[in-house]
Amino acid sequence: MDLREKVDINNLPKHIAVIMDGNGRWAKQRGGLRIFGHKSAITAVRETVEAAAELGVQYLTLYAFSTENWSRPASEVSALMQLLVTTIRKETATLNKNNIRLQTIGDTDSLPKSCQQELMEAIEMTSGNSRMTLVLALSYSGRWELTQAMKKLASKVERGELQAAEITESMVAANLATAGMPDPELLIRTSGEMRISNFLLWQLAYTELYITELLWPDFRKEHLYEAIISYQRRERRFGKTSEQLIK
Repeated sequence: MDLREKVDINNLPKHIAVIMDGNGRWAKQRGGLRIFGHKSAITAVRETVEAAAELGVQYLTLYAFSTENWSRPASEVSALMQLLVTTIRKETATLNKNNIRLQTIGDTDSLPKSCQQELMEAIEMTSGNSRMTLVLALSYSGRWELTQAMKKLASKVERGELQAAEITESMVAANLATAGMPDPELLIRTSGEMRISNFLLWQLAYTELYITELLWPDFRKEHLYEAIISYQRRERRFGKTSEQLIK
């Protein structure tokens, strides 16, 4: 029995989030520049998206570029932005072929105009697809997202449309970039780092974490299956006891 056959299709996480880490280290191990690792990671992205869609996962969010990544060397950032443009351009047809919708979260206004244009076109071209939603977190951070949500709510209070005492968790969630999406049930992080790196801080409150030592460019379909199988073996209690779940 291969790994895919071990995945319980009736117990899939609706939303999987991935911190794609290790591109630079992967390239360094092979004597290449960091951008070599980023380019080599495209295969990992393609296989992960295909595997998730084939299984029936509804949402897949990939942490592609954080707000902190802007502080990297200008040459690397520029190369990354160009790689983003060319990759989106090449992959849009494949997304349509596989009935996958593209969305983004993050401060996309800070991206180069060429990136913004490619993103808008790809989002529009895939808007009618329904098999799975692929979410790219670009120029994103959890603190940025929460700050934006607080500003929206504060503006409503300032205009007299809302009382501060009326603010609820559901209102906060409705003002996040992920409004309308289920919170991730599973977070995968490659490269063995034990942190969430300012990613989906609100949404990960009860998410199951899966950390693998594998560097992202080496991630393939079977590794996604391993992560999901690990998730399916866990007991999700949400603050309750095991006995309460049985009742």
